Amino acid sequence: MSNASVVRTFFLAGIPHTLELDTTLFGLFLLIYVLTVLGNLLILLVIWVDPHLHTPMYYFLTNLSFIDMWFSTVTVPKMLMTLMSPSGGAISFHSCMAQLYSFHFLGSTECFLYTVMSYDRYLAISYPLRYSSLMSGRTCTFLATGTWLSGSLHSAVQTTLTFRLPYCGPNHIQHYFCDAPPILKLACADTSVNEMVIFVNIGVVASGCFLLIALSYGSIVYSILRIRSSEGRHRAFQTCVSHCIVVLCFFVPCVFIYLRPSSKDVVDGVVAVFYTVLTPMLNPAVYTLRNKEVKKALFKLKETITHSQNN
Repeated sequence: MSNASVVRTFFLAGIPHTLELDTTLFGLFLLIYVLTVLGNLLILLVIWVDPHLHTPMYYFLTNLSFIDMWFSTVTVPKMLMTLMSPSGGAISFHSCMAQLYSFHFLGSTECFLYTVMSYDRYLAISYPLRYSSLMSGRTCTFLATGTWLSGSLHSAVQTTLTFRLPYCGPNHIQHYFCDAPPILKLACADTSVNEMVIFVNIGVVASGCFLLIALSYGSIVYSILRIRSSEGRHRAFQTCVSHCIVVLCFFVPCVFIYLRPSSKDVVDGVVAVFYTVLTPMLNPAVYTLRNKEVKKALFKLKETITHSQNN
């Protein structure tokens, strides 16, 4: 942080809306947040208690559920505070810095994790006989640890570039959480270098991850088409559809916000709601409703709880 910085408090503008919608939006986002936390906690619980789900695919899914739960927690509670009262949008300089770091840390880690999950599906379908040895417990731990460390490094770059600049007013952030693009607009210095580095940094990460995912699924489709039985092909496609859905829900809004030559505050705020609020809630539903193994595990857990209550 520069010594020239005089701003000690920022004010988040929140989501663009009329005052009459405060109560409605508060109730809606509170419901979504509760469902997000409960849904992801349920996924974590089911995978933890069911030995049949102690496989690499579900190991990475536990990481995803853990990230989604906290990814939503980084932004939604502050959004609710902003909706409750005009003073709820106030956030200290260091709290804003912490929010930006946490947001990009979890977001970039999730980006890397989607790439690892696509690689896992590639090995499972293309090399089923060697899958256990190729994706061993040690390999899973190494890949998961790598995603978290890479996300931490990537976020540190974003945060350092953003808050090394002087901020001497104004201090109203036209967004509902602290993110680099709207904060840079408030800097009392030239931000062209920062914007270019952030654009390249996020562009390289997002494009690189998406390219690797596309290559993995290109190989997966090729392997699936070589399966002779239609039932086998259908089962293989089903294991990948859920992952494809959440990847598109995550990457498309991110590309729209961070890789456009121009930025519109109102539009970016609305699109950001999709991948920061809705996608973390949709992930448990997508993996649960489309996954027979998870549904079976949920049914067994329900039976166990019911049986224990009856006794």
